[in-house]
Amino acid sequence: MDIQKKFATGTLGIWFHLAQAARFIFWLVLIGFLLLQVLDRGDTTQKKRDALIGQFQNERKSRVIALIHRQESRSILGVPVSGNINIEDSEAVLRAIRLTPDDHPIDLILHTPGGLILAAEQISKALVEHKGKVTVFIPHYAMSGGTLIALAADEIVMDRNAVLGPVDPQIGDMPAASILMVLKLKKPQNISDETIIMADIATKARFQVASFVTEILTKRLSNEKAAELAVALSDGRWTHDFPFTVPFARQLGLPITTEMPRIVYELMDLYPQTNARRPSVIYVPIRGFGESKGELAPPGHANPAPNPAQSPPQSPGN
Repeated sequence: MDIQKKFATGTLGIWFHLAQAARFIFWLVLIGFLLLQVLDRGDTTQKKRDALIGQFQNERKSRVIALIHRQESRSILGVPVSGNINIEDSEAVLRAIRLTPDDHPIDLILHTPGGLILAAEQISKALVEHKGKVTVFIPHYAMSGGTLIALAADEIVMDRNAVLGPVDPQIGDMPAASILMVLKLKKPQNISDETIIMADIATKARFQVASFVTEILTKRLSNEKAAELAVALSDGRWTHDFPFTVPFARQLGLPITTEMPRIVYELMDLYPQTNARRPSVIYVPIRGFGESKGELAPPGHANPAPNPAQSPPQSPGN
């Protein structure tokens, strides 16, 4: 009996270890498969981006730089990673500008909510100092630091519904202008030391941003007009997320055009917001309209009227 028990116990022990090993191998294979899927998908997407940028660069005979911040799902768990303008961005953009011949045009595709003011100022100053023509393409929005970069361009190409925004400095998560308003509404003895210190920083920040924007705008405006526009953009008269539409931006004196190349939209499609199973917006091409192969007419151009003599397009199921 003892021998049988020992044999049974030993057999169970072997099967237990085998089950543990099988479980470990299963999870190892699963994780490896998911990693391969994510890495392969990211590599394929990046190749498509590079191909489109290369095509656009050849068409424009320019240096094309894409500074695009979208929310993407890159990890195994699908955790979204969003971006803002940071020092790594400025280093990469400055390197691209430095490797571009002085008289060679630069096209910057810009899509960003803003970010670190230092990084945005570095990019903006480098673009201003470039001797070749600088064109900034804004397919959707370039707010805050993005607008600061766009101000350095000789031409800003915006989608008809794209927006820019104010460049007023933010101290922490509060507008500098709002902090300074406390000094006007309260007596000094009723204001905390911390608020007074923040107000001092806010004063300096507003002066510094206005001075920098003035310097950038003198590339194409007189000193007086540049200073006037710089104050308007940075003094906090609008909320930080106030949208500067195309007509409004033109009223401010910015060099805006709206002939956005289709390839810019194609590039934006390769920067997905999320990796959700079901998209929140769905549409299909309109057959029989626009360009060849069933493509829509470019944004801002009317689609041709259908020919009554032609038979109506059939549904995909027919």
